[in-house]
Amino acid sequence: MSRRGALLFACMCVIWGMPYLLIKVAVDEVSPGVLVFARTGMAALMLLPFALRSGGMRELTPYGWPLAVFAVTEFVGPWWMLSDAERRLSSSTAGLLIASVPIFGAVLVYLTGGTERMGPVRWAGLAIGFGGVAVLAGPTLGGGDPWAAVEVLATALCYAGAALVAERKLKDVPSLPMTAVCLGCTALVYLPLAAAQWPSHVPDGKALGALGVLALVCTAIAMVIFFELVREVGAARATVITYVNPAVAVAAGVLILDEKFTWAIGASFVLILSGAVLATRRNTEIPVVTGPIHETADAMGYRG
Repeated sequence: MSRRGALLFACMCVIWGMPYLLIKVAVDEVSPGVLVFARTGMAALMLLPFALRSGGMRELTPYGWPLAVFAVTEFVGPWWMLSDAERRLSSSTAGLLIASVPIFGAVLVYLTGGTERMGPVRWAGLAIGFGGVAVLAGPTLGGGDPWAAVEVLATALCYAGAALVAERKLKDVPSLPMTAVCLGCTALVYLPLAAAQWPSHVPDGKALGALGVLALVCTAIAMVIFFELVREVGAARATVITYVNPAVAVAAGVLILDEKFTWAIGASFVLILSGAVLATRRNTEIPVVTGPIHETADAMGYRG
């Protein structure tokens, strides 16, 4: 890997490991609806000029329904559920549960007629990965706030479904225009809710800063950097950030928000990541990077 590739890779590991912390900070001051509207709206406005300049907007026309399904499963539903869940869950727990996306993806590919055979190693990976999810979510489901854990797991399932749609229906769609349009449509969907829930007072500086970084850095700028990373090192290497992002999410929650690092977090981290590696050991039809961009058949960006 070149020095430029290593720098881009490191940037993406950090940028897409930080959203959980930022969401946690923002939802202390604004509702999930306002957060999603601000995040998608600002990011769409920043990306739209580049999307128009790329000349690929016309190519989106024949893909209306797949784009709508992708937008709903990648942005509209998941980002609200994740933001709502983080009002009660720690950011590190949310980040680790989202790391189950490749595991859900492997299951969806299998259930929807994927061409690759599920061998013993991949089945073992699924079992190990879901065991890690159980270790982490079990205490929450058994007491506390089970709905928050369900929302994050539903978010992971939606991300996996969105990746499947992107792979099978949107493979030939230019990434930047698609992302800008889907983000803009999501902002329009949340405009009425955001208007109804608009805070009566100006949020504090931390919340405003978190919203700004989420939208501009973790969404808009991250898209551009990820595109460059794929061009520099290839899709297969770019997807390795999937396995680093959860570690960044946990470290950020513990070091910055003083969240507790428990045995359950440590054990689930090992199990979920090990399961994800085994479950996606061979080339599957589902990209293994969790988040909001589609670049190739093997690389899809995410950010919580």
